[in-house]
Formats: sequence, structure tokens, C-alpha cells
Amino acid sequence: MTTMTTRPEQVPVSLDDGSSVTGLLYRPSRAARSGVTLILGHGAGAGQLHPFMQLFASGLAERGLDVLTFNFQYMEQGRRVPDPKAKLEACYRAVIEAARKHKKLKGNRLVIGGKSMGGRIASQVAALDCGGLAPLSNAAAHSSWESKSRKTMRKRSRSAIAQATIPNIAQADTRDIAQTTASDTFKTTSANIAGLVFLGYPLHPPGKPDQLRDAHLPQITVPMLFVQGSRDAFGSAEEIRATIKKHHLPATLYIVEGGDHSLKVPKTRGIPQDGIYAATMDAIASWIQKLS
Repeated sequence: MTTMTTRPEQVPVSLDDGSSVTGLLYRPSRAARSGVTLILGHGAGAGQLHPFMQLFASGLAERGLDVLTFNFQYMEQGRRVPDPKAKLEACYRAVIEAARKHKKLKGNRLVIGGKSMGGRIASQVAALDCGGLAPLSNAAAHSSWESKSRKTMRKRSRSAIAQATIPNIAQADTRDIAQTTASDTFKTTSANIAGLVFLGYPLHPPGKPDQLRDAHLPQITVPMLFVQGSRDAFGSAEEIRATIKKHHLPATLYIVEGGDHSLKVPKTRGIPQDGIYAATMDAIASWIQKLS
């Protein structure tokens, strides 16, 4: 399992209501730095100090990325129930702003995402910024966008979905989906977001495949990487594949065969979990390095 040689640096993040949340910045060695900041939001039930978050933050830092994690406001205050959507989005935007202003991160390209809910909120922020829309809770704004987006989608070329399994990392490295060019990418209102990384995207609640959380995804015009377990109860890899095809998303699908929502595979498969996580982090770092 990957370990950090230095402790992460605390980064205070000020919110609009006068409160603040805590960020943790995991930095690579000076020789390894790639000039990319990756912001990772945590899942609904556990904060940034959960072992999964620490493992991926430290592991991706060792692979050259400046990784910034943070607690959403409800988690920072010790509450169990997540804040309303608008408040979660506002917190994520504040973290983006803190990353942009941090003296050690200035000039970096920015990639956002997270584990489960953290990734979903990142996608909502990116959707708003790429589309230049009012908050997603504004149904009228969303409705007016749909007719406009269909015209945009028809102009996009259809793309084949790149998939990879743990034993075949090279496949993920060479078969990315819909590599977008600079001319395809809109300037965002809060930051120039180069891409998004989802560690187990929560496409729907477990057992409720009809309650999809995908309506906003076509608004995102920058590359996306879906890292999905094949047996994820929140959306299997096949369901993610279908979503990418349905919306013609500029996305790459990286499949962890046998993986659940935390990318864990059954021990009966005989593959060490540490190795699975390490291979997944290799694939994420490789994908990010290819972003233009």
C-alpha cells in the first residue's frame, strides 16, 4: 500500500457564510511534480481522513500530482446528513478558489472529482461552469438548456468507449474516449477545469436504477474519467458505459473487474487489493498526464 513520506499540509478554505472547512494538500516531490492540481471530494458517509481518501490522495501525489482533499461543511461540523445540493456545490467552488490562490499551486492545471458524492458534486459544479447556467435546482434554466444542448450534442462526433481491466493497464492508457481539443473546451466561470475524475460515480441509489443522476452530465465539455467497479451497486460499469453512449460524453471508462463501490474485489479472485488500488492510481495518473 502506498505511503506518504511527508504529512499533508493544512489548507483553510473560507466559505461565503463566514465559516471555513479544512483542506489537506498532498504534495509530490519537486522532481516528480507534473503541474497538475487534483481536487478530490469525499463520499457522503466519511470525510477526507477515511483510509480510502488518504490512500488515493497520497498515492496520486507520489505519482506527481498536487492533491487537495477537503471536508464538506456538514462533515467538518460533525453532522451525519449531507448539506443541500447548493451548499455542497458552494463549498466545492470555495475549494477550487482556494486552490487557485494557493501560492504553491499557482500555474497548475486543475482537475476535479472525488469519491462517490464528492465526484457527483464536482460534476455538478463543472456542468454549471461549462454551460454557464443558473444552479441546477433552477428547473427553468435546466429546461431551457436541454433544447440548446441537443444541437451541440449533434455536432459532437460519436466515440467508442475505452475500457480497461486491472490485468490490462496498457489498454486504458491507449484507448481514451473522445480526447477533446482546446477548441472543444469552454472557459469555465470559476476555473479552467482540465478534466474530472470519478472514483465510483453514484449513478443511482442502490436498487433504484430508475433514479438516475445523469441529466447534467451532457453539459460537461471537458474530458471525464469514470473509475467504476464492475459490480458497483450505485451504478455498474455497464450502466456507466450505457450512460456515456446515451449522452455522447467525452469520457473514458476504467473498469475494476469485480470491484464494488470502493473498488474492492472479492478475495476469491486471488488479486491483492493493494495491487488493484496501485494499478488504478497508475491509470488515473496516466490519463491526467495526457490532458491538453
